[in-house]
Amino acid sequence: MDRKFVNVIILGFGFMFVFTAFQTMGNIEKTILDSITQDDSSFTGDGYTSLAIIYATLAICNWLAPSAITITGPRGAMLIGAVTYLFFIVTFLFPRTWLLYVASVLIGAGAAMIWTGQGNYLTMNSDAETISRNSGIFWAMLQCSMFFGNLFVFIKFQGKSHIDLETRNVVFGALTGVCVLGIVFLALLRPIKRTTTVEDAKVEIAYRDAEGPLEAFKGALKLFCTKDMLLLSVTFIYTGIELSFFSGVYSPSIGFTLAMGENAKQLVGLSGVFIGMGEVLGGALFGILGSKTTRWGRDPIVIMGFIIHLSSFFLIFINLPTVAPFGDTSEVSYITPSAELAMFCSFLLGFGDACFNTQIYSILGGNYSDNSTSAFALFKFTQSLAAAACFFYSSKALLSVQLVVLAALASVGTACFCRVEWAGRARARAAALAAAADDKPSPSHALADADADNALHYD
Repeated sequence: MDRKFVNVIILGFGFMFVFTAFQTMGNIEKTILDSITQDDSSFTGDGYTSLAIIYATLAICNWLAPSAITITGPRGAMLIGAVTYLFFIVTFLFPRTWLLYVASVLIGAGAAMIWTGQGNYLTMNSDAETISRNSGIFWAMLQCSMFFGNLFVFIKFQGKSHIDLETRNVVFGALTGVCVLGIVFLALLRPIKRTTTVEDAKVEIAYRDAEGPLEAFKGALKLFCTKDMLLLSVTFIYTGIELSFFSGVYSPSIGFTLAMGENAKQLVGLSGVFIGMGEVLGGALFGILGSKTTRWGRDPIVIMGFIIHLSSFFLIFINLPTVAPFGDTSEVSYITPSAELAMFCSFLLGFGDACFNTQIYSILGGNYSDNSTSAFALFKFTQSLAAAACFFYSSKALLSVQLVVLAALASVGTACFCRVEWAGRARARAAALAAAADDKPSPSHALADADADNALHYD
């Protein structure tokens, strides 16, 4: 099997296990911390605040991540980042308000390292022909974390209206073990073999796209100010808002809707399972069709994700009460809350998210292969800043308001992505025509050749 493809698979397993721990934790954090507060009145930690701190720190540290990677390399950066994820999970075994927020800051910094390193390493192991395939496969493996972790939570939370200490510790202990397994996989990642081929020369450029920390920082600022990156930033903002919505707001809102029945809390984990199923299906589908998506263009997939998300927002609006994000409520929306419809919406959210993110990875890896570290750092900076903003207002904004914001940003973000994609295709066509014109002999050259032939024939 191709060495680079093996690296992508190992990378996928590493992230799958690390994020089985973290994404499951993020999905249930609000519910879990509310239960801890009920058992211990001295604990005042809030799930939305913790997640907001994580993503705000991630956004800030993303500016420094390209500089750090010039020192640690992508593999070292991912290992350092993964250790902070482990620390964050372990702190839930010893619930302290100050420790929760300190761990939130540390994991935010670690997330900047692990994600920027991942984007750089994935690009180093890909080329123009394989970037879409590798992005899709990685995304599908990553999102398996939503499936396995939340399925475990679904089983453990069964029949519980309050998550007791014993159940919490079993869940935290299991997630800690899974995170350690992910770190082992990341430690097994192999360096890229250096050769003198053209493709590996491109990899060398991607690996050393900055000569030092200061140059890397300046390069990131310069790239951020380009027209295409500013347009893509609008799409990044949308993915950040919808990421925070489905990963930290939507599933707890289902659990807070008491009209869902006695097992409402159990549905929090099941919602995560269905989100993961949508993510895995989307990533696997676009990974299998990776070579074809580059031929069709990335915009049809993003437009499909946009339509799917708009449909899910409408269904959520009529299914869940508008005060659901704030805590337990007996209110209902326009229809009697349906657990089946809520799970269907979870699947749609996951599948639509895969549509956007696989194509973002593809366009960054394809269009910025010579500056991948800065490109992926800017992506995570913008996405994380938007996610932090969403978590800050989630504790105050009604569900209906959040859905309107999502729909508006989805529309603008999709338009901006398509604009960049179409402009890139136009540039590629123009370059191809210019190359063809250069290869075609000019009329004067053709006449000169004809005269030479005639003279030779006459002689």
